[in-house]
Amino acid sequence: MSFEKNRVPLILTALLFISATISAGYSIAYVGKATELRGLQGQAAAIENNRILVRSLANDAVAYSKRNPDINPVLQSVGLNVSPAPASTPASPKAAK
Repeated sequence: MSFEKNRVPLILTALLFISATISAGYSIAYVGKATELRGLQGQAAAIENNRILVRSLANDAVAYSKRNPDINPVLQSVGLNVSPAPASTPASPKAAK
């Protein structure tokens, strides 16, 4: 009987130690992932700022192409579809029969 009474606190102490060790491991992992998340959020913000800057530059280039169509081949080479300049003479309408 005395042996069984001494076993229960020993088992509970072991379970407490295992639980504390697992909790410490999860806490360390959480802190590491939170630090990584902060770094990735900074990178995402920088990428978003660059995307906005490039989009603004592209819009300015397209607006400039309306005044100077010589830039259109450059814009088309980078994937900006610019409509060609309108013809100087309007096309004659087809005669209805």
